[in-house]
Amino acid sequence: MKLITTSVVRGSQQGESHGGLYLIDLQTEQIDQLLDWNTGNIDWTGRGADRGLRGIAFHNERVYVAASDELFAYSKNFKLLGSWRNPYLKHCHEITVFGHTLFLTSTGFDSILGFNLNTEAFDWGMQAQENQYRFRAARFDPNSDDGPLMLNRMHINNVHCTNGGMYISGRRTGGMLHYNGKTITMAVTLPDGTHNAQPFRDGVLFNDSEANVVRYTGRGEGNEDRAIEVPTLKDEEMTHLWANDGKVARPRFARGLCQITESIVAGGSSPSTVSVYDLKDNKRMVDVSISRDVRNAIHGLEVWPF
Repeated sequence: MKLITTSVVRGSQQGESHGGLYLIDLQTEQIDQLLDWNTGNIDWTGRGADRGLRGIAFHNERVYVAASDELFAYSKNFKLLGSWRNPYLKHCHEITVFGHTLFLTSTGFDSILGFNLNTEAFDWGMQAQENQYRFRAARFDPNSDDGPLMLNRMHINNVHCTNGGMYISGRRTGGMLHYNGKTITMAVTLPDGTHNAQPFRDGVLFNDSEANVVRYTGRGEGNEDRAIEVPTLKDEEMTHLWANDGKVARPRFARGLCQITESIVAGGSSPSTVSVYDLKDNKRMVDVSISRDVRNAIHGLEVWPF
């Protein structure tokens, strides 16, 4: 079993590596760095800004990886096959494939963009608008000049699609939202700061990032609810602690989440570590450390399908 993950090095400066793409063998705990992301022509303002690599998705024999404002396609041997930008793609977080469309979170625009995998073009856009927890889906053409403003009110960071619709969540959405193709409703309320919320079994699986736990909440009376803490490192085990001010970076920041089986999931935390969690026994099974730099945070995380 292998996992693939991306990272962002918060607070890194121009000329430094600010992220990467890694393949992790869970059996041997071997880590192979596939990409070292050190491009310099990005916006360096803020803690994360345009740094690093983000969501990961697969279609046919291709691996799609998002940066803040660009989508890249690679072969499974990581030969670059193409890349695409759109003026309404900014501060992208997670991405997902459903049918022949790759959906991307455009966090800066509170929007979801659709990239047609057949035509290799952006052809769909939807901004989630909120007023006192009443939501509206505002469709727009990502190739027009009259799209939404870049406001980042909800900090949308995850999109997940099923036959039942699209699920959207973020740090300030108030919960996991459901889009049925026409309207947006609140599917379930979640804590502020949530990452990677997705339907799982009969409930919702998510990173409760403010509480430093991976959490599963079912529909029953709470008997199956789980909250498993992410790994903890001592100060002497970490580097770049000057950045540990709660603004640039902090340890135990939970982000990145994928399902392995009906009871086993993998999650990311900082400094960049990928852990495997057993929801049945409510415990953490394996921790694989990529970096001890407190600025280095996991972003996307998926099961490697090839």
